[in-house]
Parts: sequence; structure tokens; C-alpha cells
Amino acid sequence: MGSMQNRSAESRHGISSTFGHEKCESYLIFRGEVSLGGGFRTFLYFLGLAYCFIGLSAITARFFRSMETVVKHSRTVVETNPSTNEKTVRHEKVWNYTIADITLLAFGTSFPQISLATIDAIRNIGKLYAGGLGPGTLVGSAAFDLFPIHAVCVVVPRAGELKKISDLGVWLVELIWSFWAYIWLYIILEVWTPNIVTLWEASLTVLQFGLLLMHAYAQDKRWPYFARTERPEEWVPEKAASSDQDNNVHVEYSETFEINEDERGRIIDNFSIHSAREADPAYQNVPQRGRAECSNERSSTKTCLGESHVLSIWKQQFVDAFMFTEWTKLNNTCRWLARISWQALLVPWRLLFALVPPYQIAHGWIAFLCSLCFISGVAYIVTQFTDLISCVTGINQYVIAFTALAAGTSWPDLVASKIAAERQTTADSAIANIACSNSVNIYIGIGVPWLIDTLYNFIALGEPLRIKNAKGLSFSLLIFFCTSAGCIAVLVFRRLTLGAELGGPRLWAWLTSAYLMVLWIIFVVLSSLRVSGIL
Repeated sequence: MGSMQNRSAESRHGISSTFGHEKCESYLIFRGEVSLGGGFRTFLYFLGLAYCFIGLSAITARFFRSMETVVKHSRTVVETNPSTNEKTVRHEKVWNYTIADITLLAFGTSFPQISLATIDAIRNIGKLYAGGLGPGTLVGSAAFDLFPIHAVCVVVPRAGELKKISDLGVWLVELIWSFWAYIWLYIILEVWTPNIVTLWEASLTVLQFGLLLMHAYAQDKRWPYFARTERPEEWVPEKAASSDQDNNVHVEYSETFEINEDERGRIIDNFSIHSAREADPAYQNVPQRGRAECSNERSSTKTCLGESHVLSIWKQQFVDAFMFTEWTKLNNTCRWLARISWQALLVPWRLLFALVPPYQIAHGWIAFLCSLCFISGVAYIVTQFTDLISCVTGINQYVIAFTALAAGTSWPDLVASKIAAERQTTADSAIANIACSNSVNIYIGIGVPWLIDTLYNFIALGEPLRIKNAKGLSFSLLIFFCTSAGCIAVLVFRRLTLGAELGGPRLWAWLTSAYLMVLWIIFVVLSSLRVSGIL
């Protein structure tokens, strides 16, 4: 990989022997790669890129499980009645529902794009022009989130089942900030300082994420413009959690130490914040003596469980990495071979990600952060493959970012929203995750990399950051804004006619899904033609 950082200027900009140009001299591991044919090299690099996306899907399950543990953490609050001297024990969640959606869920599922954009910015630090890989991936990812993911979520509920947004106030706040993010990006590129990003523009972009958090929290807690009677207290209602407990972790005693870990390669339900076995009431009157004895007993049991099981769970993670599950139940030979082949492809990734500490430690924070580090590592490899594909084929990096990178790095978003549409009785988290992810893509995913580069250029060079092919990126923003208006319009139409955004009669659900996919194809085709100079 060292050669990738020392490539010639010609190969960096995508010269290809396939199209009759000079041969690309860059390589990934061995110098001998250069002697291979352009078509064969392209095939190998695309194969490697696809395998990286498989790795992202493998780490996604572990990331979701750690996030689940972080979000469900609660603290015990003891209140004393001054008149009766009776003590009331209240279990209070540490994380607010809305803030968890915007930060942990949206930021975590967007982290592949964010890390890819940040790595691209660090590689281009000290240069007058910003890299196009990060912004292109983030704008393309926003389109993938809005169209294909909505298309999947619409058809996920069972036939006739309707799921609507119960907290319209918070969703509207997130939607408005999401649209404003792309308007703001267009203003930077075309209105205030065309083709240039200044330090204060990058700083304002990042600061707006904090304003989004404060506005959404205020709407959730203090400014309820809309009624919110149907919103569940938990991310998954008890009925749904109990009916799907085979897919959930078996909780033996406490909400902190869960014994049997399901690392069988299945997608984890990241919205199962509380197990069906957790039946503790939110409020409980406990005598002082009994409370002290209960507290001591629970503390002792937690310590015992922690010492005896955490290390064994970590060891079991490496054993489970080699386990092939459920293949004996398949009678069809082709399906059996397909399942075995798929699990064999996952073995190296699962073995690598078994290094992530169990999520039972520190309420899941260590596993959460380690998962993000592994996602960053995979994203770095993705940037190398993307550079090589662009170098060998001559395809514009923006085109690769709009298509392959956007779809591959948005896989966690797709998983998260699909699970939410399946498990929750409302459409809040499924649709809110999309709006939040799009906001995070701009305010953090583009804002932080631009802030890094503009700050360095301001201090070291005294120059602003220039954007290569800003016209093409601005055109993509306009197309995205127009097509996204069509997406929101059909969701509003479904709300007014069917009473819900997701589900409904199968015919209408599939027609909506097809319509959203057409919008995505329009965005990809027009944007790709524009940045390639054809349109």
C-alpha cells in the first residue's frame, strides 16, 4: 500500500490502458499487479471492494449490539417522600430517545462514509484542492438513504399493516435540518464563495450539528407542537420483543451482563433495547432496609457474573468465528452450498472482529468505540481500492462515489432502518434514521474533513480550500433536492390517503417502492453524466 501514497500525478487522476491511455503504474500490494491486464485488474479490485463491503456488514452486527447496550443503560434514582419518609426507586434512562437517534444511531450508521471522507481529507492535507471522494460518497449516500432505503422500508411491514410516524414534531425538525444541510452546502459552493471553502464556512457547518441536537431535544422535551400519544416508551414494544426473543440476547440476570451472546452471523436487532425478561417496573416502593439488602445482593451478583463470564464470552467470540450454523436444516443442495460459501467468506472478517471486546464491558462503550475503529480501517482499504479502480479504468472518482461507494458504505443505514421498520410499531426510528443520517453526512461527514483541510491551509499556506469539480457537485445537489422533494411528496400523500408512511396494501407498497427506485436511478444517471462532462 505504500506505493499508493507515492503514485505519479498521472495515475492519481485515473489514466487507463483500457481506454487507450497510458498504463496505470499504481498497485495495492505487489509490483506484479501492474503487468496484469487492465480488465483483469479492474475485476480484482472490484472484487476486493465488494469483499470490504462484506466486512462492513460483518462489523455492523457487532456495532449494533454494542450500541444497543449503550442506549439501554439506565440509572437508579431514589426519591424520598418528605411526609411519609417512604423511598421510591425510579429507573431512569441515561439516553434520551431523540438524542440517541441523532447521535449514536445516525452517527454510527454513517460512520463508514464519515471515516472515508476524513481519510480522504487527511490524504489531501496541505493541498489547495480537496479530494472528491469524500463529498461524492456522502452526497451519493444521502440519495441512497433517501430512495432505496425508503423503498425497502415501505414494503417491509406485512400486507395490510400500516406504520406511521407518531412524533411528527421531531421528524419535521430532523427533516428540515436535513434539507437545510444540502441547501447550505450549495450556498457554500455556488453563492458565497464559489468553488472555495473558507475556515469559517467549515466551522459553521460543524456547529450546525450542535444546533440540530438542541432543536430536536427542545422539540422532544419542551416544545411539543404535535401530539405524541402513540410513541412507545421503548424502541421495541414488549410484545414484539417477546415474539422475537430467539433473535435477541438471553438475559440471565441483569441488564448489564448478558450471558449467551448470539454471534452466529445473523443481523442483530439493534432496536431491542430491553429484553422481554426485564419486567422491572419503572417505579417501585421499597423499604429502606429491603432496598439496601437488594442493592447489595444485586451488586454482588453483577460482580460475580462479570468476573466469571466476560472473559469466557470474549474467548467464545473467537470460537464462534469458525462456527457454521443452520446449514444442516437446508435440504436444497444449492442453498446449502450458497450458505456454506457465504459463511466461509465471513470467517476472516469474523475472526478479525472477534478482537472487539465484549459489549458487556463498560456498558458497551469499549465495544462501540472499537467497532468504529475497525470500520475506519475497512474504510481506508476502500479508499485504496477506489483510487486503483479510478486509475485503471479512468472512471471519474465522483461516479464511483455516487454508485459503488455510496451503496456499500450505506449498508449499516439500510440494516438499521429495515430492522426498525420490522420491529417497531411506528415508523419513527426507520424514517428518523434516514433524515438524521443525511444531516450527519453534511454537518459532520463533510464539515469535519473540510475543517481539517481549511484549518491547515489557513495556518500553513494562508489560502482557502478549493473544490475540484464544484460545478458537478453543485449540480448533483440540485438533482438531489428535486428528487428528494418527490420522495417527501409521496410520503405525505401516503399519510393523507392511507394514514401511514410505511406498509399498507401490497400493490401500493410495491408501487411506492418502484417509484422511489426510479428517483434514485435518475439522480445517479444525471449526476454521473454531469461530473463526467457528458451532460
